[in-house]
Amino acid sequence: MIKTLIVDDERLARAELKRLLAAHPHIDICAEAASSDEAKQLLAELPIELVFLDIQMPGMTGLELAAQLNPQLQFVFCTAFDSYALDAFELNALDYLVKPIDPDRLSKTLQRLANKPVQQDAANYLPEAHGLLLKFGECNRIVRLSEINRFESVGNHSAVYTQYGKSFLHSSLSKIEQRLDPQQFFRTSRADIVRVSAIKELEAGLTPGSMMAVLHDGQTVEVSRRQVQVLRNLFGGI
Repeated sequence: MIKTLIVDDERLARAELKRLLAAHPHIDICAEAASSDEAKQLLAELPIELVFLDIQMPGMTGLELAAQLNPQLQFVFCTAFDSYALDAFELNALDYLVKPIDPDRLSKTLQRLANKPVQQDAANYLPEAHGLLLKFGECNRIVRLSEINRFESVGNHSAVYTQYGKSFLHSSLSKIEQRLDPQQFFRTSRADIVRVSAIKELEAGLTPGSMMAVLHDGQTVEVSRRQVQVLRNLFGGI
């Protein structure tokens, strides 16, 4: 049984989620909260393991509450607003559900919970199955880390290149790098991080000593002089 807390300022929304969760007998709804402050009090009193968390609430938002949660606590964002581009590199949510919640979508979320290890990696790297809610034009899509090939620094933001197109995160490249497994992603320069498996070949760069990484999707990314040898070593000294 997974001890669960529902946090939503709308009573009807809490009731609907309870109805949907009733189909999953391993989910034990221990309490409900109508605000983040009420949720914090309940979390201090009860051995909660899973939180379903609304985002837009009076007072402290769900995003602000999530930033204060114990890192071992699993939580799922539930929101009626599909325009949030969440900084999931700080808020390591299990998933994002858009209201009205689809029962099949909820089932998949709970299945992911069952398959997720209790202990996180010691270095706190995000798993390949971690989902980011990204906006592509008018469409919002949950994209797994495994579907991302490149991060590019764009001012105070970062562009994210995926098989679905290009989106943006409100995170610096340095912050993103701290959460990525270095066996999967490589910092080619101050401006770019690329997925190692996305690199097709290396070519001579525009400046002496540098190289260009050619990705499978045709993009070219500069590899700084400092990082060239590190990348060569990563590919077995090529």
